[in-house]
Amino acid sequence: MIKIELKDGSVKEIEEGMSVIDFAKSISEGLARMATCARMNGKVVDLRKELNEDCKLEILTFESDVDGKKAYWHTTSHIMAQAIKRINPKAKLAIGPAIDNGFYYDFDVEKTFTDEDKEKIEAEIKKIIKEDLPIERFTLPRDEALKLMKENNEDYKVELIEELSEGEEISFYKQGEFTDLCAGPHLMSTGKVKYVKLLNNSGAYWRGDEHNKMLQRIYAISFPKKSQLDEHLQLLEEAKERDHRKIGKDLNLFMTHKWVGSGLPMYLPDGATIRRILERYIQDKELALGYWHVYTPSMANTQLYKISGHWDHYKDDMFPIMKMENEELVLRPMNCPHHMLIYKNSLHSYKDLPIKIGELAHDFRWEDSGAVCGLERVRQMCQNDAHLFVRPDQIKEEVGKVLNLIFEVYMKDFGFPESAFKFRLSLRDKNNKEKYIDNDEMWETAESQLRQILKEMKIDFYEAEGEAAFYGPKIDIQIQTALGHDVTIPTCQLDFALPERFDLSYIGEDGKEHRPVVIHRAILGTSDRFISFLLEETKGNLPLWLAPHQVKILPISEKHLEYANKLKDMMIKKQIRVQVDDRNEKIGYKIREAQLSKIPYMLVVGDKEQEEEKVSVRKRGEGDIGQMKINEFINNIIYEIDSKKI
Repeated sequence: MIKIELKDGSVKEIEEGMSVIDFAKSISEGLARMATCARMNGKVVDLRKELNEDCKLEILTFESDVDGKKAYWHTTSHIMAQAIKRINPKAKLAIGPAIDNGFYYDFDVEKTFTDEDKEKIEAEIKKIIKEDLPIERFTLPRDEALKLMKENNEDYKVELIEELSEGEEISFYKQGEFTDLCAGPHLMSTGKVKYVKLLNNSGAYWRGDEHNKMLQRIYAISFPKKSQLDEHLQLLEEAKERDHRKIGKDLNLFMTHKWVGSGLPMYLPDGATIRRILERYIQDKELALGYWHVYTPSMANTQLYKISGHWDHYKDDMFPIMKMENEELVLRPMNCPHHMLIYKNSLHSYKDLPIKIGELAHDFRWEDSGAVCGLERVRQMCQNDAHLFVRPDQIKEEVGKVLNLIFEVYMKDFGFPESAFKFRLSLRDKNNKEKYIDNDEMWETAESQLRQILKEMKIDFYEAEGEAAFYGPKIDIQIQTALGHDVTIPTCQLDFALPERFDLSYIGEDGKEHRPVVIHRAILGTSDRFISFLLEETKGNLPLWLAPHQVKILPISEKHLEYANKLKDMMIKKQIRVQVDDRNEKIGYKIREAQLSKIPYMLVVGDKEQEEEKVSVRKRGEGDIGQMKINEFINNIIYEIDSKKI
């Protein structure tokens, strides 16, 4: 007999050799019906896995766990591949993994999949599900595995097997006439899958290498319940409407061009206005808090990054070296080393600290072409970066001030509810020390200090190993978006390493040299990603103070143009961003155009308004809110702008 410890701590004794699925049945037939895979001693295993030793075991379902979902989706990817092979036997299989929101499969086929093709594939998938084919797992030695895939003309599977070592177990899953190389786990039969929807398709290079053949990828999703599928499809439609790339195009905020390069967006006038206002906003906040703002070069000698440690830990994400005369220069991935040198440029007393050096810094990172996305993921970014040089006794207070600034920006000025925030203490992976600066004492000290600060501020948090920066632990603040995703934008990092590497010091109260500690922090992250995030959160309906055009004046006819322009001049003097729509169009058309442009306020002016020196006000999202005296409207809007009303 062996002992199985369940998630709730209870222990069951069973006969050795029982499968996971039979063990699930012994607990509950209902649990066995819903089971998709299991977690044994922390490792995800197949339902067919035999239990031969004492272990901790958790039965996973679609509802209970992300790995439970992925087993369900991975099974569906095989069903989709089987359907395509039935329709097109010449199609060659590449890979078909589960991903965070569904699955995809890559195929080598003669032509791109059409909507008509996808309808046929979905129909065939339904047949395979109805057939309820048992899914069987088997293993083969390497030579036999190669022979099987060669006989099936599966060239991509052959390539994958050839990379495996001789002694490695090579597993396959079979359902009906379809067999695929796969590590699993999978459901017990095709009938366990219920509702499937093919979403979209695209080209994808084999193994992500542009030198390899272009394959055809189909993305899809599946669920046990139709209501879950319907809800997911609705969320996808919502996501399309919130896609910052679509909003950016519709509102003429930014553009890209192949002649400029992938991941290098250009801000158009309205987008540049948003960015300018946003950057001035955060600079003003920082200056009021005693930050010194600086400008540093966007490139540096490679020696700078060798001293900082970035070269050893980050060079694969940097742009290539530029050899110029007797120097090797590189575009900077971050500006921490530059700020270390600015601090080092002067002598400092303990009375001078904290010294807070901030910059809106242009940094460059080599993102894969398949990863770049609008403003969200770019190769040149503008970091809202700052480095606080503090005494050890100031760490708690200054980290607290950084967290309070984050609360002020996100909750007060942008109106995010406290419930939208999660705090993650990002730690190093102690089993992968090559990824981090090697100093156990430093890591223990820094991690314990951040942990203590969060506890003393009574902030709920969770810990995540392997998420630290290479030079120190950090607090990552994750915000839940309107689509339910967690994104990390603001961060606060504690660093004992770079002050040591750059030999930074200050003169203490005792007259001796002491080592400062550096707090790295980003409030908006990068201007680019923050703007993409805001556009998606607001659907482009930016708060008044940040909108590129705050007011649009709509004269009913040409005879009202002079009055409209007079109003415009009055508002420009008050630094209100205002336009006049002077086109010879009907007023209804002008209103619709202004609404599509997400203008916060529209002022309709005709004979009555002109005679009474008033404006008829239309507010975004509310429609007509009545007439106002000009000065009343201007005073109201200035108050709304200054108070950053959401």
